[in-house]
Amino acid sequence: MALPFLPGNSPNERVLCFDAYFQETVPEAQSETYRIRKCKIYFFLEDDTIQVVEPEYKNSGIPQGTLIRRHRIPLPPPNEGQFYNLFHFNINQQMKLYSRTFTVTDCDSFTRNFLTKRGVHVNNPTTVPEDPYSSLREQLKKSMQPLRPYERHDTLKQFLDHDRKVLRFYCFWDDSQSIYVDLRELILHYFLVDDTIEIREVIPPNSGRDKVNKFLRRCRLPKHVPAKVKQPGEITDRTVLNVLTSSTMGNRYILDSLKTGAVHEEFYKDCDLIIGGEVNVWGRRVILADCDDFTKHYYHSKYGIEDFTPLQYKAPPAPKPLRPVPPYNGFGSEEDSLSFCQRLLPKPPRKDFQKFMEKDRYGLDSKVLNFQAKMITADPVDRERVFIISFYLSDDTISVFERPQKNSGVLGGKFLERGRVKKPGQELFKSQLSQYFTAQDLYVGGTLCLNSINFQLLDADEYTFKYMEQHAEEFPRANMGIIISKLRSLPEEKQSEIRKFLTLSDPSNTGFIPFESIRSLLLGLDCDLSEHEVLVLGRCFSERKQTQVDVGLMLAVAQDFLKKKAFEEFPKMARAFVDQDRHKTQRLSTKEIRTICKAFHLPVPNSLLEGLLSKFADGDEIDYHAFLAGINWLEHPAPPVMPEDTLKFEVDVGFDGGGAAVKNINYSAFLQDAFSLPSNSSDTSA
Repeated sequence: MALPFLPGNSPNERVLCFDAYFQETVPEAQSETYRIRKCKIYFFLEDDTIQVVEPEYKNSGIPQGTLIRRHRIPLPPPNEGQFYNLFHFNINQQMKLYSRTFTVTDCDSFTRNFLTKRGVHVNNPTTVPEDPYSSLREQLKKSMQPLRPYERHDTLKQFLDHDRKVLRFYCFWDDSQSIYVDLRELILHYFLVDDTIEIREVIPPNSGRDKVNKFLRRCRLPKHVPAKVKQPGEITDRTVLNVLTSSTMGNRYILDSLKTGAVHEEFYKDCDLIIGGEVNVWGRRVILADCDDFTKHYYHSKYGIEDFTPLQYKAPPAPKPLRPVPPYNGFGSEEDSLSFCQRLLPKPPRKDFQKFMEKDRYGLDSKVLNFQAKMITADPVDRERVFIISFYLSDDTISVFERPQKNSGVLGGKFLERGRVKKPGQELFKSQLSQYFTAQDLYVGGTLCLNSINFQLLDADEYTFKYMEQHAEEFPRANMGIIISKLRSLPEEKQSEIRKFLTLSDPSNTGFIPFESIRSLLLGLDCDLSEHEVLVLGRCFSERKQTQVDVGLMLAVAQDFLKKKAFEEFPKMARAFVDQDRHKTQRLSTKEIRTICKAFHLPVPNSLLEGLLSKFADGDEIDYHAFLAGINWLEHPAPPVMPEDTLKFEVDVGFDGGGAAVKNINYSAFLQDAFSLPSNSSDTSA
């Protein structure tokens, strides 16, 4: 049945609703001669249409629903050329809709207010006459219902509210009367959905007891143990009385409304379970000691209980005895030997995968700290050897490379294989794991003992300085806050002397002094400043200028490398550049040119290639014809280069980020930040 629109704010949705009835004649029925049928009349204001709907009644046997579909209804004769409108409707009057006469009895509040505002005087509502047949059906229905119906125990609401909600209590059973005299740990589950209880026993390992599934199956637990256990069917919700027993007529029973034979038994409810209380589990005294968080929240919200102090019914567990680790025997690594002592089936030592993912090489970011060092020895030959110590942040490994020197008598190359290096002064065969060098142990001016050989760290490359300064929270010697705090710890007299010295070192009052002057001053102070901290301080307040390399020299060195390797694939590279240049602009991006050079395995050091690309770059694009012409040693040969010029680009590590790159220091800013003093203070006394 299609329902009409309800009254709304829009004029197109406003509907007037009237209650009405009509009388229908029943000629062929013995129990009734007429019938009163109730209905609803809807008048739609948007188009003056009318719809008549009769509500459906159960087992009426009459087709009900929409009696008259929605349309405009004409007036009865002799005005059949006109249609019903708003002013034809009122209460306590009759309306003839086609062949049926409807009596309007009432209307809703919206309809009454609407008609009143339109100037219609609304009559008083009238009553609907009684339908004889409907009254007869009501009497028959009541006669068929029993006077004493069976009681219904509706547990649907409890099921919907508390399904899958269980209270958990930790309890114990003091079985002191048994031969073993021990406490039995139990877990009591109270199911809120049907007020049943289940108990499980916690059996510790090696207790000698058989593990059973349940200590008490799920059931309703009585408070008082009966003297005799009831048989199945002996306890029921309702009882009956035997009023007649006959062999011919059978048995006759009536419902015991007074419940004279009912057995009243009390069962445990949620209100009976509290911490510290006792539960009688079929003669066993079980004490509740603690509960879980959900149970605490349930009792706090329902009963307002605040105190959930648990009972201490057992001694605290004894501390586990220490398992001494045998000393390292020298076979394999220390971590691998320790894993054999920790478990029966050893596993390989786990590496710090998160550290590896964070500090492994990513693109051009190598995550490798490079330091220049020399040996600390009395041998004059070894004192002149130059080493590059590389520290890999991804796994804390160290490698040492020796720079080849002409006419030194010492072969350069790999000096120490990459690996973790132990700190000196540790016992070899011990139970504890050895300590290894970390990134914080390497800094300019420090001493590093690698396999009984002492190295003095003299300098670091630009990447190392920048990385340590960007991660100052990991490297205290590159933290400007710590360095400034050391300088501020000096006494006032010393600070005044420093200011006077710096002012006298700048007679022209330019605001800058040479770095070597302030370097010797800071290293002589009694504030424990290292060489690395002085370099970081100088880099912070320095006027740094990038060293410019001649493009002609770079092209000459590149041609020298290509000539030595007999590289002659310049025409193929030109075709590759042209094919990549889809817009025919004779220009490609730096990334595309680098990719093509790598594809042809251009035998040029990476630092030299990056330097050439940066020189030829105009924004982010490069004229590849000019780049090829510059490195083509066959068509455009460059003048020969000296060996020392080639050596500058053979190793990709450039140690020009330390003192060599720091020339002048802005001592005015240094004094302002370090001592909070202006550089032109009037205090010039000693």
